[in-house]
Amino acid sequence: MNIKQRIIGLLSEYEKGKYSNILLNEYFSKNNLSKGERGFITEVFYGVIRNEIYLNYQLEKRTKAIKKNWIKNLLKISIYQATFMNSDEKGIAWEATELAKKKFGAPIGKFVNGVIRGYLREKDQDIKTLKEEDKLNILYSYPKWFYNKIKEEYKDEAEALLISLKKIPYLSVRVNTLKYTTEEFETFLKKFNVEIIKKVDTVYYIDSGIVIHSDEFKEGKIIAQDASSYLAAKILEPKEGDVIVDTCSAPGSKSAVLAELMNNTGEIYALDIYPHKLKLINENMKKLGVTCVKAINLDARKLKDQGLKFDKILVDAPCSGYGVLRKKPEALYNKNMSNIEELAILQQEILTSVSQTLKVGGELVYSTCTIFDEENTNNIKKFLENNSNFSVVKIQLPEDINGVFDELGGFIINYTEEILDNFYIIKLRKDS
Repeated sequence: MNIKQRIIGLLSEYEKGKYSNILLNEYFSKNNLSKGERGFITEVFYGVIRNEIYLNYQLEKRTKAIKKNWIKNLLKISIYQATFMNSDEKGIAWEATELAKKKFGAPIGKFVNGVIRGYLREKDQDIKTLKEEDKLNILYSYPKWFYNKIKEEYKDEAEALLISLKKIPYLSVRVNTLKYTTEEFETFLKKFNVEIIKKVDTVYYIDSGIVIHSDEFKEGKIIAQDASSYLAAKILEPKEGDVIVDTCSAPGSKSAVLAELMNNTGEIYALDIYPHKLKLINENMKKLGVTCVKAINLDARKLKDQGLKFDKILVDAPCSGYGVLRKKPEALYNKNMSNIEELAILQQEILTSVSQTLKVGGELVYSTCTIFDEENTNNIKKFLENNSNFSVVKIQLPEDINGVFDELGGFIINYTEEILDNFYIIKLRKDS
């Protein structure tokens, strides 16, 4: 099967409502593809989703409603390649024409050829016009409300942020030190000629997905995890024997980091409101060899009613997820500003409840994988105004992590960080 036909099939499944990352992982596990084929499919599949608004805009300019989704996706793939990849333009037009002709006949092939060649002639002027008319929301494929919000909050840095969130992410995995060592993992990578792009403690960004299909991954020696997520847990600085609660735990990767740092001692209560996610947490802990984590079905807002006290608390709050758009691009198209406001209220409720269960002298880390003040700085400001017995603790991050501290002392891993997910992390202490 032609590789573009494969991508068209994947896009068709995505349009039926399947999550892009799950869909792609399942496809790769069932199909024997080369490293180059996997890389091309990944880039184009995600690229079309990331740039959906721009691609639809260009098609609507040049065609009436296209009834066949197969043709529409072929055109999107071709326009994406011509705009965002270093591809031969004549080759793009020729291949798309031949594919359409073979599937639907010569007239459809001629139509496809005309649309692509028309776009190629006008592409540079189209892009220039969109910039001049301040239509960066179309050029970079963002909903208008999101673009306006970014301009308001990030001002002169807005365009750089918009570009950053559309970049292709690297695969990241963390070595599970309960079962494996970084030296053993690096030897494994050399064996398969996998390049290390960046290393943050035990988290590796690499240029190949082959490790996901390895015995080492299946045996829990390594786990898929971003360094931002890892750092949120590490900054809590758990000690052996601590009693800790991870308030919104599934799938349990941060709980696993805490367990490793505690040498599998003490107790970690991993909360989640969905019973099926508890099963996922338990499966992951078993796979990783973690024995000190207890998965509990509980809404974190009700934790204060349980009569328990904790040495440390991790609140990786439910959020809008705009910091991980590189990996989950579809999140752009199914939320709006009211969702952010609702989430900020939920986050405040969770934080207020769980803070009451922290022992005096205990510490709490609040984190999100999003980029707006409502869910980050402003939320912590509000919490501190209502809880004067808490103060901000200075945190340390590796020198090669880019970002900025906010006015409170929280750290934002932001668009200047080329590799890690955008994340907000702040640490609080209960003083009395």
